[in-house]
Amino acid sequence: MASKERSTNVYSLSGDVVKSIAVPPAFETPFRPDMIRRAVVAAEANRRQPYGPSKMAGMRHAVSTWGKGRGVARVQRLTQGRRGAESPNNVTGRRAHPPVPEKDWSKKMNQKERALARLSALAAVGDESAVRSRGHLFEGELRFPLVMEDGVQELSATAEVYRALSSIGLEDDLVRAKEGRKIRAGKGTMRNRKYKTPRSLLLVVSDRDAPVFKGAANILGVEVASVDSLNSSILAPGGSPGRLTVFSESALRKIGEWRA
Repeated sequence: MASKERSTNVYSLSGDVVKSIAVPPAFETPFRPDMIRRAVVAAEANRRQPYGPSKMAGMRHAVSTWGKGRGVARVQRLTQGRRGAESPNNVTGRRAHPPVPEKDWSKKMNQKERALARLSALAAVGDESAVRSRGHLFEGELRFPLVMEDGVQELSATAEVYRALSSIGLEDDLVRAKEGRKIRAGKGTMRNRKYKTPRSLLLVVSDRDAPVFKGAANILGVEVASVDSLNSSILAPGGSPGRLTVFSESALRKIGEWRA
């Protein structure tokens, strides 16, 4: 006996249910959190930039050792003084085992495994229990995956995007991200990453030049992505599946062309 086709609601910009459409087979992919985690870790590793100090760092001194018999440590000392230099245990000295730019941080992953991870992460965003367990907040009896009419792609004002998302019961998650913004600890505050902001919802559209990219840019925690750019890192940030995701109707149709 054939299984019953799964369907979901399409919501208007005012929060009303416009119609019901079939959910693409890609959302029925088996849940593989291990594969999702591997894909995200590999992607982060491949984006990592090799680094290391100059080979002459801490070594630009004229030094010599005094040898033994003077009652002082046998470290290298400045020839024009007595201060220790160049040794790893001295101030301004070289590092003992510094990172080297030649180290390869990349991680390999099979193409089919990466594709399975993306489909599995996609299936997780269509599961209400997975979205709730990730910590997202939403109201009402929503049907997952969340789909809105294509008019959401044409919203270019921040207030319009916020109002449309709030109309279907997602305002609590937007507030959670805004109130959860904290000042980062450590030196990152001096390196253009002063704040840490929780991840809120993801808005998936079919057109990569849609006006909503500009409209949602000022809403903390909200990210807009086109269907063609979706991957495990976007659907499951940090390797944690179940991100609160809203699809435009045309974006869902494009996903219907994916191989499940």
